[in-house]
Amino acid sequence: MAKASANTTKAKSKKLAFSVGDFVVYPTHGVGEVIDVATEEIAGFELKLFVISFAAEKMTLRVPIGKTEESGLRKVSSKEKMATATDTLKGRARAKRTMWSRRAQEYEAKINSGDPISIAEVVRDLHRAPDQPDQSYSERQMYEAAINRLSHELAVVEKIDPVTAAERLQTLLIKPPVVKAP
Repeated sequence: MAKASANTTKAKSKKLAFSVGDFVVYPTHGVGEVIDVATEEIAGFELKLFVISFAAEKMTLRVPIGKTEESGLRKVSSKEKMATATDTLKGRARAKRTMWSRRAQEYEAKINSGDPISIAEVVRDLHRAPDQPDQSYSERQMYEAAINRLSHELAVVEKIDPVTAAERLQTLLIKPPVVKAP
């Protein structure tokens, strides 16, 4: 009997990857906040779950603790990783000559990867300066999804509101005009 109680104490003392109040990134939904660590009975099994609220999407997600790594759930990026992502925005857009449907699939995969650097690449590649031709509806939708995902993570990392974060990203995308020497 003493051995069984020692095992349950050991199991309870095992450190969880996240705690209530932590901000996390779920690859396909973006930044959310862990609002509870609950135990629920599902199909006759007791499962311990992270309950994550995504305020931007008005959604709550339950992820089994044992499946956090497999699902791609991770902590919010470090300031250094976000700096690398924002530096990516300053680079040259890599315009590919492939069909839009193929590029759209690639961009969607990058957005859903949850990696801020990959998302920044999508933002950079789909950004249009005022003097450039307009985007198609689907390009604009994908661009907005990518910049929203990136700005929400930047907002949490920098402890600012998402609107300010989006404005900061927009200013990084505006290239200064090239001045030719006389």
